[in-house]
Amino acid sequence: MELTEKLDEIVAYVESARSMPMSASCIVNRGQLLAMLDEIRELIPAELRRAEEILADREAVIEQGRQEAARIIDAAREERAQMISDQEVHRAAVEEAERLLAEARREAEEMRREVDDYVDTKLANFEIVLNKTLAAVLRGREKLHGKHEMAALAESDDDQPL
Repeated sequence: MELTEKLDEIVAYVESARSMPMSASCIVNRGQLLAMLDEIRELIPAELRRAEEILADREAVIEQGRQEAARIIDAAREERAQMISDQEVHRAAVEEAERLLAEARREAEEMRREVDDYVDTKLANFEIVLNKTLAAVLRGREKLHGKHEMAALAESDDDQPL
């Protein structure tokens, strides 16, 4: 089950819980809610692994771009060496090599930007999921604390004379 689906399940569970009269609190089964939160805790490492895989893929794509750039540069150098026989040919080879080198650098930079954008998008989505998880956990804890506070107030009201 996806992390967001599990969070939606917890939210639905809390929303459908029996309300306390004259209060924003509700009654939830502590064991059931804690079990759901444990399931979320188990899902988070999988999401972290996916984020790490995305980062690893980013590095692989960048390395592939570097290798391609190096191959293009090597090809340009070889082509330049073959064209040195004539001064005009030599000048044209230097210009072409510089053009190829600039193009390779531009392509590598563009590829790096695209990979960075992709990774940033994935990490932003992951951040949203984690924030939703944290918010759901905090709401659950607040509701649990509210339940305990209501019970303590009820007990203290029972002890005082009218």
